[in-house]
Amino acid sequence: MQPPAAEDPALDGPYDDDFDRAELGPAWRSTSPVWRISEGRLCGQNARNHPVWLARRLPINASVEFQASSFSSEGDIKAEYWGDGRSAATGQSYTDATSYLTIFGGWQNRFHVLARIDEHAPDRQEIKLTAGGADFQRSTVVPQRVYQFAVERRDGRTVRWRVDGVEILAYPDAQPLFGLGHEHFGFNDWQVRVCFDKLHVTPLQD
Repeated sequence: MQPPAAEDPALDGPYDDDFDRAELGPAWRSTSPVWRISEGRLCGQNARNHPVWLARRLPINASVEFQASSFSSEGDIKAEYWGDGRSAATGQSYTDATSYLTIFGGWQNRFHVLARIDEHAPDRQEIKLTAGGADFQRSTVVPQRVYQFAVERRDGRTVRWRVDGVEILAYPDAQPLFGLGHEHFGFNDWQVRVCFDKLHVTPLQD
């Protein structure tokens, strides 16, 4: 049996996972059976906002990098940062997360969103998307394209999100999430098939 999230080892150095194995293993805590290793990637479909959490505790400031792909024209690539490491949605709408959320091409590929706790919150940061646009920041997600995500917090309060080296959104938080209940990273999904690979987590100086 895995320990409670509060007892997970703290990250005091870089952490990498390339998912080059058959089973997910004890370093991850899944809240849905849909998450599994497939061809060297961590994949899920129809998770319905039931994430798979890394069983390691993040410091207040950290960088999280990974590759991500959607296998649908609906996009909808989702991940969570500084969450509690064990929770999942309790209803149809994900208004009770414990984390910051990035949603790349959410709502049928109509928005990029960076939110706190509630992905529908009026204070969420969002970009409305345009199919086939020349501006990468406002372009819809291309099915099966491999995107390079980088999310970081360096100052204890501002979460910044880049994809393929382009800053998508930033969330300056007057009441930042950290400490007990806000120390974990996780991959998430609503309905489409998504895959993740080459996770690299780096603690940053406070």
